[in-house]
Amino acid sequence: MPTVTDQHKRPLRDLRLSVTDRCNFRCVYCMPKEVFGAKFHFLPKHDLLTFDELTRTVRIFSQLGVKKVRITGGEPLLRQDLDVLIRQLSEVPGIEDIAMTTNGYFLDRRRAMLLRQAGLKRVTISLDALTDEVFKAVNDVGVPVGKILSAIDAAIFAGLGPVKVNMVVKRDVNDQQIIPMARHFRHSGVVLRFIEYMDVGNTNGWRLDDVVPASEILAILQQEWPLEPLAPNHPGEVARRFRYQDGGGEIGIIASVTQPFCHHCSRIRLSPEGRLYTCLFGSEGFDLRHLLREERWDDAQIENALQLLWQRRTDQYSLLRSQATSSAPKVEMSHIGG
Repeated sequence: MPTVTDQHKRPLRDLRLSVTDRCNFRCVYCMPKEVFGAKFHFLPKHDLLTFDELTRTVRIFSQLGVKKVRITGGEPLLRQDLDVLIRQLSEVPGIEDIAMTTNGYFLDRRRAMLLRQAGLKRVTISLDALTDEVFKAVNDVGVPVGKILSAIDAAIFAGLGPVKVNMVVKRDVNDQQIIPMARHFRHSGVVLRFIEYMDVGNTNGWRLDDVVPASEILAILQQEWPLEPLAPNHPGEVARRFRYQDGGGEIGIIASVTQPFCHHCSRIRLSPEGRLYTCLFGSEGFDLRHLLREERWDDAQIENALQLLWQRRTDQYSLLRSQATSSAPKVEMSHIGG
C-alpha cells in the first residue's frame, strides 16, 4: 500500500475519534462553566456518528495507512456501550493499536476489564493535581483526586498499559504540583506527561503568560532528580521522553507552544458529528458524515476523497503561532479531544 503524504511529506498514521462532545468535568482550560453551563446545547443523539459509521470510517482510513486509533471526547466513557465500538474497531484489518483518553471518572476495574477484553490496548488518564483543593478548582465540579487515582489503579489492574497520566500545567493554577505529581508516580510504572497549556479553541481565555514552558518544567524536575533523554518510541511521537537516572521510571513533556512538532504530525481528527480536522487548531472541518449517509458514496469514493483531503493538507499552526493566531476561530478541544 503506497504511503499517503501531505504537502509537507507527512504520512497519515493516526486517527482520533471523538465519540461525544459531552463531559462531566468543567476544566478551566477546556470547558469553562462560563461557556459550557446549564444552557449550553450539546449535540443531539441523531447527529452523532453511529458505531457502524465510525467502524466504516476506520476501515476506510486503514486503507490509507492509519494504524493507530485513539478514542476521545468530550469524555468518551459517557458514550454508552463503548466496548461494543472498540470490539468492532479491533476487528478492522490493519489497525494495530486502539487507545483512549479519559478523565477517569467512570473507569473502575469492571469497566476497565470490559474495555481491555474488547480490544482496548492503552489508556491515558487526565489528572492535573495531587491535592483536592487544586484539583477541584481545575475540574470545577468538585471531583476529588482519589476518584482518579482509583481509575489509574483500575487501568493498571486491567493491563491497559503502560498507563499514561496527562497533567496540563497552567501558571499560578497548578504549577506548584509538578514535583508532588512526579514524586507520586515515580517507581509506579505510570508515565506522567506534562503538557504546556495550549490555545485550543476560543473559550479558555488562553494567554502566553499562563504557559509554563517545557524548559521550565524540566528545570524544576531536574532540581529534584537527574533526568536523561530517551529516544522516541515511534516517528511522530509528540512527547519528549526522559527517564530518571536513578531508575524511577519515565516522564514525558508535550511542548506544543514552545517546541512545536508540526513537522512530524501524522494525525487526523474526527468530531462526534463527523467533521474531519487535519489540525488540532483547525477552524473548519470536512463534512464526512454527509458522505457516509449518502448512499451514492461507496467506500472507494470516500477513500479517494479522504486521500485528496490529506494530500492537500498544509497545517503548521504551532510553528506559525502568534498572538493574532491564538485568537483566531478554532474548534474547541472538548469537541475533538487533545
